[in-house]
Order: sequence, then C-alpha cells, then structure tokens
Amino acid sequence: MATSAELLGDTFSRVRETVNGVLHATDEEHLARPPAPGANTVAWLVWHLTRILDDHVAGAFDLEQVWTRDGWYERFALPFPAEAHGYGHTWDDVLAVRVPGADLRGYHAAVQEAAAAVLVGLTDDDLDRVVDEDWDPPVTLAVRLVSVVNDIAQHAGQAAYASGILGRS
Repeated sequence: MATSAELLGDTFSRVRETVNGVLHATDEEHLARPPAPGANTVAWLVWHLTRILDDHVAGAFDLEQVWTRDGWYERFALPFPAEAHGYGHTWDDVLAVRVPGADLRGYHAAVQEAAAAVLVGLTDDDLDRVVDEDWDPPVTLAVRLVSVVNDIAQHAGQAAYASGILGRS
C-alpha cells in the first residue's frame, strides 16, 4: 500500500508532467499571450503554480525557497518583489511575466526536486504537525499540502487549456 508521502509525490510528479507537456506544446511567442482579454497567460500560470509550490512547501518545512536560493528570482527579472507569487496580481502583472519556456521548465523542475526531497521519510504522523498558527483552526502540514495540490493542479489544467486555445489561433 502506498504511503501518504508517496501519494503526494505522485501527485506532484503528475503536475510536473502536465507542465512539461504544456511548455512543450506552447510556442514561445504564445507563452505570454493571453488566450482572451483579461485571461491569464501560460507563462504566468506556470510561474504562479511553481511559486505556490515553492513558497508553501518551503514555508511548511522551514526552508529557503528555490526562487531565491538558486537565483531564479534574478534570472526571471520580473518587476515584483522576491516574495511575490501571484496572489492579488492585476492583469498588467500577468502580462509582465515574459519568461522563456526553458526558464519556466528549469525553475519548475528545481522546485519539484526540492518538494520530492522533503517528502522522503515523511510519515503520516508528520502530517499532523501545525505549520501555520495564523488560522483558526491552525493549519497542519496535511492541510497545507492538500491545498498546494489543489492549487497547482487547477493552474496546470488552466495552462493546458490556455495553450490549447492559443494553438488553434
């Protein structure tokens, strides 16, 4: 029987497969093009879901984010503070995410590797650990990781949908 950590790892790897497929299928000139006025771009969606995975997993395990630790923040050179991950972004902010597919793929792969590393040895008892006291009730590691899964899976699907629309135009 699979462990909770193995199920989480499998879920994260499936999102990685979706992201890689989207980036492979999307022409470079379409990455920062919205599929409709006001819609999120593929580049922003992939950046955002990767930032959420990076931010939330690093925070839950008290680690530095791959974004700053490995120089991705400087490499992407986006007009946002280092802690930005997309929540509250305007459409102008969405349009400002203009990053080559190779960089999106590289950052996503690095974050996926960091997430996989923290899951090694994770037990079901570990999932009960409180990781955020700012909520009532406080957020456990299990709740935080399920929230991450929900967010990144939705955004990966949105990126695939946007890519499909752009591929028809």
